[in-house]
Amino acid sequence: MIFPEQCKLVGSASAHPCSDKVYFLSRYLVRETGNGPELLEVELDPREKGMMRTILSSKVLANAGEVFRFPEKVQINDRANLVRLASESDYRCTVFTGLDEHMTFVLDPDPALLPAIHVYDVSPPRPSLSACIRELESAGLFGELNIRFIHHIRDITKVKADVFPCRAAGYDRTLDKDTMHGGEHVAGCLTGSQLYTECYGKQFTLENICPLESVTEEPFIARCCRAEREGIKTWNGKYGAVVHWGASPSKIASSVNELARILKEKK
Repeated sequence: MIFPEQCKLVGSASAHPCSDKVYFLSRYLVRETGNGPELLEVELDPREKGMMRTILSSKVLANAGEVFRFPEKVQINDRANLVRLASESDYRCTVFTGLDEHMTFVLDPDPALLPAIHVYDVSPPRPSLSACIRELESAGLFGELNIRFIHHIRDITKVKADVFPCRAAGYDRTLDKDTMHGGEHVAGCLTGSQLYTECYGKQFTLENICPLESVTEEPFIARCCRAEREGIKTWNGKYGAVVHWGASPSKIASSVNELARILKEKK
């Protein structure tokens, strides 16, 4: 897979405002032909010092019939999404135009080449961690990390329980507003278990729905309401990041970046 790290490495060869010279940072050119665009890799004269430089050699990386121009403008910093879109195009090369008119491409896309971070969350209510990561990713915040996210969201409406943890999820009977009588089957976590025990005793059955308890893959990021569990660590033999239930977008982004940095150093 070839996916330039920066759009400034990609140039357009549809016109010749400076004869056959190209911008000094260009390493790839998208050139229009009678049959559609083709992709070239170019070598520029290293002896020249100007902004526009002479091409010493070029080779075709993808012929006109192998190149597809994506019809909509995209956030070109959302690199994982571009690899996904390119892999769905059925062409060897997909050329993208950014929201700011910059251009890039993906040649021979392979999403599996992007390391994955597994995201663990629950719903309802809103899976805040998963949703926040999707929003930050779509804004291009994680583009330079060259990672993708695999989301594991447990649907707790499928849990067979009498009582659920919070009224925010829309349940009829919850620990935060109803009185318990003993013997209930409770969908909750360590915090819910402690609340029940302190207020009503130990006569209940717990169905643990903490996202952290669902972790089976690494590296991971999961949310948990226990502040003492926050940080990057090994949990049940899996390495990843734990963020608080109400973590801000800034905190989540920082945790993803730190986890990615540590994983890169380990390699």
